[in-house]
Amino acid sequence: MWYMCVFYHRLLDYRKPEVESLAQMFGAFDSDGGREDGEEHLEWRLPEHHHPDSPFHFVNLPSEDVARDVANRSILVKGIYELWGEGDSYKELEDAIHNYPDERKLPYLTSESSFRITVDSFGKVISFQEQNERIQSLAYIPFKGRVNLRNPVHKFWLMETDDYGANNGLPPVVQKRIFFGREVGGADRKLLPTYQLKSRTYLGPTAMDAEMAFLMANQAMVKPGKLVYDPFVGTGSILIAAAHFGAMTMGADIDIRVVRDGRGPDCNVWSNFKQYGLPMPIGLLRADNNLPPWRPGLKEVFDAIICDPPYGVRAGGRKSGGRKLLKGVVGPYTVPDDKRTDHIPSTAGYSLVECVHDLLDIAAKMLVLNGRLVFFYPVLREDESPENHFPEHPCFVLVSASEQILSSRYSRVLLTMVKRSPYTKEIEEAARLRHLEFKENHLKWLEDGNLHSVIFSPGESVFIAEGDTKVGKETKPKYRGKYV
Repeated sequence: MWYMCVFYHRLLDYRKPEVESLAQMFGAFDSDGGREDGEEHLEWRLPEHHHPDSPFHFVNLPSEDVARDVANRSILVKGIYELWGEGDSYKELEDAIHNYPDERKLPYLTSESSFRITVDSFGKVISFQEQNERIQSLAYIPFKGRVNLRNPVHKFWLMETDDYGANNGLPPVVQKRIFFGREVGGADRKLLPTYQLKSRTYLGPTAMDAEMAFLMANQAMVKPGKLVYDPFVGTGSILIAAAHFGAMTMGADIDIRVVRDGRGPDCNVWSNFKQYGLPMPIGLLRADNNLPPWRPGLKEVFDAIICDPPYGVRAGGRKSGGRKLLKGVVGPYTVPDDKRTDHIPSTAGYSLVECVHDLLDIAAKMLVLNGRLVFFYPVLREDESPENHFPEHPCFVLVSASEQILSSRYSRVLLTMVKRSPYTKEIEEAARLRHLEFKENHLKWLEDGNLHSVIFSPGESVFIAEGDTKVGKETKPKYRGKYV
């Protein structure tokens, strides 16, 4: 059945992938048996006269239960509605509502129920008096129940868009459009103020924003009973989102001071979980992504791996060994027992290309089949190549890539991959060759791991001979609001 999905106007690239992931988690594709390549997709279409970046979309979902579950769990869906009618004018809307089947309308108009009508708009403000007038104009709908503004059984929405002009920082609307429908479900955005970083007990310089952490958890299809791992756990922001959705969590970090000590007994990773009353992680390890701690033969343990690898802007990557050890100046050593408590192992620089290769290799071994790897990957926005090339692995299928623009120089892309084949010796060799090809063909800053200097160094402007127009990557539309 087709439903109208209304999004919040932010993080535009993330909206549909989140709904697709949640729809799969709640069984939207079970009746189809699922495609072998992991490319299950929902059907989408735009309302008449609407821009692709509009918050209004139609989506085909198998049942109202799935639609409700997706809307209630989502972060970016404002609401999913059973549309009773739409039109370019209120006369067209009235005709459309009259033509909607009575068997679909009458169960929600009975005298035993209560209801509320909310008037909403996109791109303009409707006064309280105008809202009342619009509600009164719906008198032709035979509501028999009582009005309950606080806690109604059924919620109805009257939404409209209009030609508000192309220069107000919102996606263009060609013509006025009015929608009326019954709310099936909507996002609970109240959890974002609850988990906002400024009230978090223990924070670090790379702590993940709460909204983005919940989006990553949704992309990974986190739910109760699943085991989620973050190999770059830091202060635990991503695992907190996973624990909120009922998953068992486990993390690792190369800095033992972060996972063991924090800033004291009441200000550490564990205290963050205690602050929100969440289940504690199964374990937090001092471990190196380059030298994973898992015993040989251990594989297919985690249901999802969610992380934000270090790419050199706020913090650079580190791996065990130290410069002298890696160069062979000194040999491997064993820390004496009397010094192990306070020992901080030596580390050396860890390039992003090596970090991502190790991450994919660990995920290929440790994820269950159909498990998800969700991680951020940096992209230079001045790259003139027509398309971005992301890391690949024979075990994984890329299901979505969502860009978040951070500055005019660079952005980060949230990559969601699904494991579709088991890890074997042949796969390991194929992955190594693919990694070498990627390493040779990618930008130098990625190999050096020095993204910070590329971003903050003065860029060389390239000009067209006839003018001062800079040649570069085609820019996306700039809309009003933060992080859209």
